[in-house]
Amino acid sequence: MIKVKPFDKKDIKEVNAVWNRVVEDGRAFPQEIPFNDEDGIAFFEGQTYTGVAYDDQTDEIVGVYILHPNFVGRCSHICNTSYAVKADKRGLGIGKLIVTHSMQTAREHGFKILQLNAVIASNTPALALYKKLGLIPLGAIKNAFRNKDGEYEDIIPHYITL
Repeated sequence: MIKVKPFDKKDIKEVNAVWNRVVEDGRAFPQEIPFNDEDGIAFFEGQTYTGVAYDDQTDEIVGVYILHPNFVGRCSHICNTSYAVKADKRGLGIGKLIVTHSMQTAREHGFKILQLNAVIASNTPALALYKKLGLIPLGAIKNAFRNKDGEYEDIIPHYITL
């Protein structure tokens, strides 16, 4: 069974492997340089919460998400998240698990709104999942994401009231 636990730095190699694969693919995260262990630990520990999806039978790490404020001050009740699922485990419901877990965790941390800033228009599995879970698209921002190959494509920010 896949479960979610808080990030522990002892898992950094596996967590980085999942996260860095998305970075290296260059089609979903704005980050361009993969994390080494030290940078990854600082990044994941620096979030309000980092959730790690794992198989409770094998302890294999199969996904990760980060949760943090999207804004400060009068908009600090809005959080932002990013999600990564291990490449060979996509399509198995892990994305749904970590998105719904992030919503609950956001509520527990006092956030009122979850906002996804940069959902890439070609990421049709994510778009379908967010629609199914009730996230609301805010419209397309034309050519806002530069893919690894240098081509630009639209992003579609989403939000949901928690």
